[in-house]
Amino acid sequence: MKRVVVGLSGGVDSSVAAYLLQQQGYEVIGLFMKNWHDDSVTISNECPWLEDSNDALLVAEKLGIPFQTVDLSEQYKEKIVDYMFNEYEKGRTPNPDVLCNREIKFDVFMKIALDLGADFVATGHYCRKGEIEVDGKPVYQLLSGADNNKDQSYFLCQLSQEQLSKALFPIGELTKPEVRKIASEMELITAEKRDSQGLCFIGKVRLPEFLQQKLQPKEGLIVQIDKNDTIYNQNKPENASEEALLKFEAQSLPYNPKMGKIVGKHQGAHYFTNGQRKGLGVGGTTEPLFIIATDVETNTVYTGLGSEHPGLFKKALFVENSEVHWIRQDLALKAGEKMEVMARIRYRQPLQKATLHQFENGMYVSFEEPQSAITEGQFVSWHIGAELIGSGVIS
Repeated sequence: MKRVVVGLSGGVDSSVAAYLLQQQGYEVIGLFMKNWHDDSVTISNECPWLEDSNDALLVAEKLGIPFQTVDLSEQYKEKIVDYMFNEYEKGRTPNPDVLCNREIKFDVFMKIALDLGADFVATGHYCRKGEIEVDGKPVYQLLSGADNNKDQSYFLCQLSQEQLSKALFPIGELTKPEVRKIASEMELITAEKRDSQGLCFIGKVRLPEFLQQKLQPKEGLIVQIDKNDTIYNQNKPENASEEALLKFEAQSLPYNPKMGKIVGKHQGAHYFTNGQRKGLGVGGTTEPLFIIATDVETNTVYTGLGSEHPGLFKKALFVENSEVHWIRQDLALKAGEKMEVMARIRYRQPLQKATLHQFENGMYVSFEEPQSAITEGQFVSWHIGAELIGSGVIS
């Protein structure tokens, strides 16, 4: 019997994952990861870890599997929380869930599991794993979940071949309603439990308050840029190389406060992100204001009126070489090569037609249609068919 350690989170997905593995004849051990215990910034009881760990324990008891809690809060603070603070401070918007999978679940947690003699680590992610042979060696594939509405492969876009080789995703072939039905039939306590919201393992957090622990509030201006501003009429460079054209399309526009009108004040540009429309506290506009850029150097937030404002859209983005990650290393591009793919710049965004262009200093992703709110620090993932083959941090 192969031994599998399941990350039991106290939710319905990991509960059913553990049950299914048991049915398949694996020896199953349940581990709950305690990653957070600062309740001062979590929103009332939305995701108290105590309740979750109790639910995980009750599921383990019901299934008759060994269970224990591991405290990873120190590593979580160092690898996820500190990283988030640093990114926000630079005016970037990190994705802690993607990092959490790469650095915690499939690294720190996986090492603990392997020390317990596990052959595999399983999670309740809606995605699938495939295996093919390339040059006589096994190559692992990260495939989208069967439930299109719940596909979570994006959150695993930074995994390596080594991590995938030891991973199992037991509910990847199921839809959410099917998972809930199995949990009900098994009378698991988590069957009707609401999906947790918010940061990976932290729960619902008031982000500004969370960030204020490290980043001091600092009053700055909210500036509205008119959609007809001349900055949006820049001509493409003539006779330029492909790389220069892509650089032009991926560039951040050089806004300054004199270009627009002051419509309000904020408590710190690093609390805001591109595409955001809530939390600005500016009323009386004909359409909602959207954030089109933030500048942490001058502490300015730039906004545009309506979801079609030209400041929201770009046709290309850039990923530095050090941030380009291939799950399928056998498909990695060399300088001068390009590849047609489908790509997304955020979870739940429908896949978009795109082309990868690899150059000496990094990779450009150019889209067939302009994309709204491409955001520094977030991940872009690229796909062929149902397979996620690589990803990178938007720079």
